[in-house]
Amino acid sequence: MTSGPADHSSVRIAVVSSDPAFRRLISDQLSVHLDRECDFQIYDGEVPSAFLMEPACALVTFEMEEELSHLSRLASRHPNMILLAFSENSSVSRAVAAMQAGAHDFIARPVSAEALGKRLSELLSQHRPAPSQDMKSIPSSAPAVTQSDDNNSDEQDALKDFEGFIGQSPAMQGIYDQILRVASSKAPVFVTGESGTGKEVCAQALHARSNRADGPFIAINCSAIPADLMESEIFGHIQGAFTGATQDRKGAAELADGGTLFLDEVGEMPLDLQAKLLRLIQTGALRRVGGAQEIPLDVRFVAATNREPMEEVRVGRFREDLFYRLHVLPIHLPPLRERRGDIMPLANSFLKQYAREENKQFCLFSTEAEQMLTAYRWPGNVRQLQNTIRRLAVMYDGTVVEDEHFPELLRKDESFEQELNDAICGLRQMGHAMADAILPFWQQEKQIIEGALQAFDGNISRAAAALEISPSTIYRKRMSWAQKEAV
Repeated sequence: MTSGPADHSSVRIAVVSSDPAFRRLISDQLSVHLDRECDFQIYDGEVPSAFLMEPACALVTFEMEEELSHLSRLASRHPNMILLAFSENSSVSRAVAAMQAGAHDFIARPVSAEALGKRLSELLSQHRPAPSQDMKSIPSSAPAVTQSDDNNSDEQDALKDFEGFIGQSPAMQGIYDQILRVASSKAPVFVTGESGTGKEVCAQALHARSNRADGPFIAINCSAIPADLMESEIFGHIQGAFTGATQDRKGAAELADGGTLFLDEVGEMPLDLQAKLLRLIQTGALRRVGGAQEIPLDVRFVAATNREPMEEVRVGRFREDLFYRLHVLPIHLPPLRERRGDIMPLANSFLKQYAREENKQFCLFSTEAEQMLTAYRWPGNVRQLQNTIRRLAVMYDGTVVEDEHFPELLRKDESFEQELNDAICGLRQMGHAMADAILPFWQQEKQIIEGALQAFDGNISRAAAALEISPSTIYRKRMSWAQKEAV
């Protein structure tokens, strides 16, 4: 290795590539063209935790989805690390994918050692990684992952990207943009998404970014209130309106005057009460139960449901006129399985919170625990992840969270099995439909594999499992298709 100028500190470089030729280029030539002393370590897979205990940079090639996930994990776990991504595919989409995963730069291969050394030196000068004070509080034997102690609060707070949401995935960036666009409007917002995706957090963000932020935010869960009490809870009542009404009482709508009323699981509201809610939205005034006086209100309505609203309308459980009154500005929150890059930032935030609340010493996740968390489907979404982290903080002791702390995630995922069976049935139906139009074998093969990928939202591992082939087979097939179609 060559020594650089005295004012340059040495740098530790991890080279992550399954390509032996690229690894040779790095180890044999790159150090000659860098202006500082270097410590190179070459890996064809995951970077060992011991190497990452101190500030370092990494050169990551990604020709396959798994290698891009390595890049994303390094970026989320080690925010001080400088990351260069390389690919033989120099398309714009690959460059965007690399930058979204956390790379500081994207370089198309082949690249000379001289050009690479020059670019790496520039990045080292611009983003010189400073030793983290947090490392002092972490046992030297512990795997290196994102620290969660108080000294690292600035990095953790940076992950809280928008009004209580945590996540920097493209899907969540789109949600943040939607909220910013519609927050200032008085028009109703209709939030959809699976249970646990953060619909109330979305409603609170809309309120906080609106010109009503100084007014009240009132949330009411329509599925948690008995039907005979719901009208009083929403509209209020006057003294003597019914047995037990000993005094006048404001309902949620009146309490939200000048602010935002959030109606969670609005589809659970009885149909007769849906008609009264429709009138309130149309006229901007309400009558308390038992009262005759019209009370004018200034309320912004945000409704939410975890069901498919149009299906609820079709079967008669949700009034169509109310749906269209509320469904003015729709926002759909993605499930956690569709934004896997946000799982570890969320998990680290929850670990920090609950370790403090439970007076525990947990501060990081082992590599195996991370892999288990990111591979799991999380049918209960963010709420399930939150409860899982809280449970381990209560039940276990230590500083490092291991995969054995998640026994429930080791159990058979029945929902995945059902999804797999459904996909196989779909593939069989596709095969019958194709019988009438015989295509070349490689085109039929392409349709079957692409159909499996679509059934599993692009997840290559699950598609391969459904087809009983290896993931590498899918990658090889894709390359051969591209060559055939280019001819």
